[in-house]
Amino acid sequence: MVVTIIGIGLIGGSLAITLKENGFASRIIGVDQSQENLDKAIRRRLIDEDMELAEAVAQSDVVVVATPVDAMLSLLPKVLDLVDRQVVMDMGSTKINILETVKGHPKRGRLVATHPMAGTEYSGPEAAVPALFDNKCTVLCDVEESDEDAHEIVKRLYASIPMRIVYLNSQEHDLHTAYVSHISHISSFALALTVLEKERDDNHIFQLASGGFSSTVRLAKSSPDMWIPIFRQNRDNVLDVLDEHINQLARFRSLLIKKDYEKFYERIEEANQIRKIIS
Repeated sequence: MVVTIIGIGLIGGSLAITLKENGFASRIIGVDQSQENLDKAIRRRLIDEDMELAEAVAQSDVVVVATPVDAMLSLLPKVLDLVDRQVVMDMGSTKINILETVKGHPKRGRLVATHPMAGTEYSGPEAAVPALFDNKCTVLCDVEESDEDAHEIVKRLYASIPMRIVYLNSQEHDLHTAYVSHISHISSFALALTVLEKERDDNHIFQLASGGFSSTVRLAKSSPDMWIPIFRQNRDNVLDVLDEHINQLARFRSLLIKKDYEKFYERIEEANQIRKIIS
């Protein structure tokens, strides 16, 4: 398979490494608005060569769109305009707005909407790593809108990694990712800002930061170029879960004010139930 990856950053670059190593891709073409990113990707051997969009699509069997989600709104229709037999798959963290832009497109069936649930707090081709996706979950959305052969090829691609496949419609996807992914990033950004505001001595933060603190604020290192588009496109769902998160924080605050440590204990025990879901 000849695979074109549009957007050679953490996600696209890591996928390139995996598909080359496992033999799914015989050749990988890179497309990116940054020539610097493409040059880095070639030096790191993430891709075999770079091309302009139209030429790359014409030479490909599979076209992977791994750009920030706002860019996908204009890019996906352009890619579908260029395809014939090719399979197109996006890797976006939101789905409703993206799929609305290609609704009714004559080549809509060639697109398979996906979201691999994997990543790190880093960005760019230098952040690409092997095994990023291994044994993780990927979501396929609205597959009834995709051609059967396109769906099968994307399933083969993810099985080659391997990844577990979960099927959701676009509405379910955006709702549940707000609950388990998007709110985590906002919480991490907020905690980092809280500590930076209250503790003005950077050296104290460095010296006293424990493993718990480091893991909690890890996501605060994430790029705003990636996350602002996600929050913009999934605003309503993020607001809903953010309201509940603020309510939970307020309840903990109230218990501390009242010195009700027995109830505080009970709330922590309730939170511990997450162990049954995430081991």
